[in-house]
Amino acid sequence: MVIEIPAQSVKELRNQTGAGMMDCKKALQDSKGNMQSAIETLRKKGLASADKKSNRITAEGTIESYIHVGSRIGVMVELNCETDFVARRVEFHRLAKDIAMQVAASPSVRYVSIDEIDEKIILNETKIESGKEDLVHKSQLIKDNIIAARINKRLKEMSLMNQPFIKNQDVSIEQLVKQHIALLGENIKIRRFEKFILGEGLEKKNNNFASEVQKIITQG
Repeated sequence: MVIEIPAQSVKELRNQTGAGMMDCKKALQDSKGNMQSAIETLRKKGLASADKKSNRITAEGTIESYIHVGSRIGVMVELNCETDFVARRVEFHRLAKDIAMQVAASPSVRYVSIDEIDEKIILNETKIESGKEDLVHKSQLIKDNIIAARINKRLKEMSLMNQPFIKNQDVSIEQLVKQHIALLGENIKIRRFEKFILGEGLEKKNNNFASEVQKIITQG
């Protein structure tokens, strides 16, 4: 016997997973109304669906911007999809905006994914970790394991895809993108982003007001 699922439960599940309404309803029916079980089912289904689409060409999309309150931090993100139809969807633009906000809120992020991090940077980080004093008296095996764990943590800090989503800490940006792949039915990729911080790279002039006043008086 198929159990009746309240519309509110279906809506709540859709908000949490990004899956289609009918998929949410079926997942709740299969789990006999258990929300957590239905979420797990849909996440597995969504990840499998997203993985199948991961090699499709993404030549359409949008460039989204976000200016943080106070106008001191700005971000531009290029988010790609397969068709112009999906590129115009509200959900796609909302995703692009959320990703731009994520970049603004993640000071350590420099790359879209770990795969983009240059080998020279990884070697330099490894060199830094290897020279730390707390590893001096460790055996080589333990030292290697600690360094590997620290490097892995550091690389994840630099990677956008590995960040916990600011609006839902239980979901990473990678999972968020995959949820939207399942929702919209197309491959979606974050191609690139750029962050602008007001005054970054400029040498700020530190004026001594008293000396400036004295200089004016002297010249006068």
